[in-house]
Amino acid sequence: MAKNETNHLPDFHSLDELVTFFDDNDMGDYLAQMPEVDFDVNLKHETLLVTVDTELAHKLDEIARLRKTSAPALIQDWLREKVLEHA
Repeated sequence: MAKNETNHLPDFHSLDELVTFFDDNDMGDYLAQMPEVDFDVNLKHETLLVTVDTELAHKLDEIARLRKTSAPALIQDWLREKVLEHA
């Protein structure tokens, strides 16, 4: 598109319409029409990485697969249960 032409942002009736539109169009072409926004972001959430030995990791993967979940989700649930037991 020529630099002096302006793309007009269409009206969207749903979030899906908006997402579909920007899947096919460059958001940069419409930035001038978008309102400036301010919002707070809470960055206090942390992820702690813990090492486990290979044999234990394989067993965790097996159990998670049987429960149709991921090993990290399984470990998170188990740790939460243990912490609540001691709270």
